[in-house]
Amino acid sequence: MIVPRKLARGDKVAVIAPARSMSILNNETRRYATECLRRLGLEVEVSRHAEETDEFESSSVASRVEDLTRAFESKEIQGMLTVIGGFNSNELLDYIDFGLIAKNPKPLCGFSDITALQDAIFAKTGMVSYSGPHFTTFGMLKGNEYTIDYFKKCIMSEEPYDIVPSKEWSNDSWYKDQENRKFLRNEGYKVINKGSAEGTILGGNLCTFNLLQGTQYMPSLKDSILFLEDDEATNPVTFARDLQSVIQQPGFDGVRGIVIGRFELKSQMTQPLLEKIIKTKKELEGIPVISGADFGHTTPLVTFPIGGKAKISANESGVSIRITEH
Repeated sequence: MIVPRKLARGDKVAVIAPARSMSILNNETRRYATECLRRLGLEVEVSRHAEETDEFESSSVASRVEDLTRAFESKEIQGMLTVIGGFNSNELLDYIDFGLIAKNPKPLCGFSDITALQDAIFAKTGMVSYSGPHFTTFGMLKGNEYTIDYFKKCIMSEEPYDIVPSKEWSNDSWYKDQENRKFLRNEGYKVINKGSAEGTILGGNLCTFNLLQGTQYMPSLKDSILFLEDDEATNPVTFARDLQSVIQQPGFDGVRGIVIGRFELKSQMTQPLLEKIIKTKKELEGIPVISGADFGHTTPLVTFPIGGKAKISANESGVSIRITEH
C-alpha cells in the first residue's frame, strides 16, 4: 500500500476533469469552491483542458489523460480534486502511465464516476486515493461543515478517525438555489447483518465499480471491506443485480464486510427493500452489512480512502466504523 503525503496549508491542488467538463459549472459555484479551499490553506489551479467540452459534456481522452499526467508529474502540484463525476472515466485507463503515478503518489479526491480511476489506480499501483468531495462540492454554502471536517480528517491529517453519522442530510439541487435548502433528520446507521471485520476499503459507486469486472483494473477482493453507493439512476432492482454481479466475482469470499452509502430519494430504495435484497443473497450470510452511511450522492459526505484500511463493528451495542490507515 502506497499512502500519499497529506495535503498541508500552502499546497497547490489541481482541478482536473477526468469525466464531465468544468464548463458545466456556474461562476458562483466556482468562486465559492475556490474561496472555501483557500480558507483551508490550499491554492487552486485549474488544469489546462478542464474547460474543454464536447457532445458528451466531456473532452477527448488525450486531453483528460494529459491533465492527469501533468498533475502527477508536476513538482508544483501536491494533490488533485476532480471537477465532478460523469460517465466516462474508464475510457482513460488504457492510456494512464501507472508507473508514473506509483513514483509520484499524490492525493486524488472525488467520487461517483471517479470510482473507476480510484480502484484501478489501487489495483495497478497500490496507491491509496480518496472517495470524497469534488471541487464542485466545496461550492456549497450551507450544510457542508461535516463534509469539510472529514476531508480534513482524511486528507490533511494522519490520525485514525471514526465515521459518525451526520445530524442532518439533504438531497436537493443546492447548486440551483443556495439559500432555500431542505434538510432532513439523519436516522443514523442501520444494521442489516451483525458482525465485525477489518480490511482494505474498495468500491465507491457500485455501477462504476462494476465496469472494472473482468479487466486488469479490478482490484483483488481479498480481505476487503466494500463501501458501496449509487445515484438517482439506480432503483432497488438495478442495485440488487449490480450487487449480485460483484458477489459473482472471483474472490468474493475474501470480502469481510459491506458499508452501504445513503440512497438518493429518487431511487425509491427503502430500508425494508434494502434488507430484503441483502438477506436473500446467501453469499452475504455471516458478513456484517451496515447501511445509511454518509457517502454517495446526497450531502454531506464523508471522505474515505480507497485502498486504505478500516475496522467495522455492528452489534447490539451499536455501530462503529473506524478508518485506521489512510
